[in-house]
Amino acid sequence: MKLILLGAPGAGKGTVAKQLTQLDGSIQISTGDILRGAVQAGNELGKQAKGYMDRGDLVPDTLIMGIMEKRLQEPDCQKGFLLDGFPRTIPQAEALNVLLNKLGLKLDMAVNIDVPRNVILDRLTTRRTCSNPKCQAIYNVKSMPPKKEGICDKCGSPVVQREDEIEAAISHRLDTYNQKTAPLIGFYEKEGLLLTVSATSSEAVIEAIRKYSPPNP
Repeated sequence: MKLILLGAPGAGKGTVAKQLTQLDGSIQISTGDILRGAVQAGNELGKQAKGYMDRGDLVPDTLIMGIMEKRLQEPDCQKGFLLDGFPRTIPQAEALNVLLNKLGLKLDMAVNIDVPRNVILDRLTTRRTCSNPKCQAIYNVKSMPPKKEGICDKCGSPVVQREDEIEAAISHRLDTYNQKTAPLIGFYEKEGLLLTVSATSSEAVIEAIRKYSPPNP
């Protein structure tokens, strides 16, 4: 499978991607994870990206497209890939089409996960992440808290609220999404690749994708 996962921050794209990769061996490619890794490593890309990410703004296309071209040519993408959080704008989607043609790749579908804003705000403001860069386990203070408050179950590091997941930053991210990313729904609908799933559970999204997926040749 070669999919794009669309949906606002907190819609559950990452969870759905992880479950899909277990089904068919495809690779989840999250630009957010790649960028956060670069920020933690303190390399040039990370330094450039950090300011944008801390404000909840989109990282410039020139940085993102360079990352994607390099990533899609790595051997683990041969079984398929799920793009999580990319593209985020129409120009990125157009640039991705050019890049895929250049690499001889073709998308199967773009899946739009439609979740109400109030559900997303509740999900993200209660989310906590392990501060250890090598762990990054995710918790939720309501639905899945760590066994010991503020301490990661897996590695014992402090569990923190990310700067981009305080309420003001989340509201800004959602507004940015609605202005710049939501138009992608229309873009992929015109391309004949769109599947919209209105569901708050990852299982329902997976089931819809499995039913819609074209049969393997």
